[in-house]
Amino acid sequence: MSPGDGWRRLSPRMLAVQPALELVRAVPALLGVAIVGSGSGRGGQWALGAAVLIAAIGTLRWLTTSYRITPDQVQLRRGLLRRRVLSVARDRVRTVDVTASPLHRAVGLARVRVGTGHGGRSGERALTLDGLKAAEAARLRGELLHRAAPAPPAPDAADAAADADAAPVAERELARLDPAWIRFGPFTLSGVAALAVAGALAARFASEAHLEPEDFGILREAADHVLGAPAGVAIAEVAAVLAVVVALLSTGGYVLSSWGFSLTRHAGGTLHVRRGLLTTRAVSIEERRMRGVEVAETLLLRVPGGARCTAIATGLRPGGGAERGGALLLPPAPRAEAVRVAGLVLGDPGVATAPLTPHGPAARRRRCARALTPVAAAAAARLAAPPRAGGPAWPWIAALALLPAAALLAADRARSLGHALAGPWLVVRRGSIVRRRSTLARDGIIGWTVRRSFFQRRMGLATLTATTAAGRQRYAVLDVDEAEALRLARAATPGLLDPFLAAPPGDRYEAASRSGAAAGSSAGSGAGASAGSERAARSS
Repeated sequence: MSPGDGWRRLSPRMLAVQPALELVRAVPALLGVAIVGSGSGRGGQWALGAAVLIAAIGTLRWLTTSYRITPDQVQLRRGLLRRRVLSVARDRVRTVDVTASPLHRAVGLARVRVGTGHGGRSGERALTLDGLKAAEAARLRGELLHRAAPAPPAPDAADAAADADAAPVAERELARLDPAWIRFGPFTLSGVAALAVAGALAARFASEAHLEPEDFGILREAADHVLGAPAGVAIAEVAAVLAVVVALLSTGGYVLSSWGFSLTRHAGGTLHVRRGLLTTRAVSIEERRMRGVEVAETLLLRVPGGARCTAIATGLRPGGGAERGGALLLPPAPRAEAVRVAGLVLGDPGVATAPLTPHGPAARRRRCARALTPVAAAAAARLAAPPRAGGPAWPWIAALALLPAAALLAADRARSLGHALAGPWLVVRRGSIVRRRSTLARDGIIGWTVRRSFFQRRMGLATLTATTAAGRQRYAVLDVDEAEALRLARAATPGLLDPFLAAPPGDRYEAASRSGAAAGSSAGSGAGASAGSERAARSS
């Protein structure tokens, strides 16, 4: 690496972090090496040798990694035998994600991940600078998102001053975590995944170490109690214990991931999200990439009246790969707070509470048919089966109990359906297990898909899907009247469907299209496009 070509090494402090991180990742392998080597009486020596080798690999990785920030690109160079250079054009940067694990924070370092919108795709690697000084990471975030000129790294002695310089000087706080929101933690069910992982690790360790549950008194007593109790009591007790454990783990996960949360708007045109207790995370999203927001309410989260808010932004997919959680604008919080944040982010508080048009009785009948038909068929098949003498009665009871549950689910799905045009926004709501209200900018819609299944055609319904380059990329208006689907699409994006449809002028979305154009939507200007009669819609 020549001194004048602009390449920089990661901070030397990373030499205290990288080997430790490699060893933490290799703990399962080290345990396996120790167990395999225990047969010869040298398990500890084998594990120690493997640990030294892994630490050496971590040190070598730091020595062979360098990066460079140019006016046009961010470049990362790594590898010894096989040298690779990963380059990202600065005008393609969508987000900058700054994280710091407890080890990083102990030595004043941070990890910077430059998001270009392709991190969730298989076969593509994100550009991650793991081992920058905290002040330098903050400066780099400003350089990439605000298109500032590249700045030289600050010396160690100036870190405190650099931290002050890198701090946002013109930020407006939109939301901050209220400790009372922790009550929503048990309803997130994130503890289910943690319990499954812990159980799998415990089972693997017990298998490798040749341990049996009977070797532990408390587990043996618990198993004897469950096996000796009546079936109904045993199921209720196990379910109660699991519910308590999952609730505690979910609450702990909520605190670890959301503690210290804040959402701010920078004068330079970015949204900053900061959160995390042990591992801190700061995500910056360019507002010019924003195409809307989504307020989601899971079935359990609706019990205490909670919801979360996420961004619909180009190049940022919710839950995709290493960018998981990068679109989060508000963790589970009171629904009113989620609606307020959505309105502030959109710059239009009224659109977050705009009334929606229901989808009518035909959509309700279809939701009921989809929910009840498979459950009724399964219940009928179960009831038609000849009962076995002395067999348990719970399968028949469960089959009958599913019918009212399916009916309630169908009714809730039908109530969730709705859509509206509110100025420059298309608002779509759907779902029951996860009810989502998506507010999408009309000028971000690049195409429409109209799908009609056999049963939808018989009921005069269609599913209209707006295609966009942001967020989930497809936002569906489920089971809407066929003519209404065409009117909605033509009013939301005037002129887009004109080459494919011919219809007389005039429809009830004309005023909404006019208000959208007046509000500054670039989807089109003037009055909304017209829609034809139901016969014309069917022939289309």
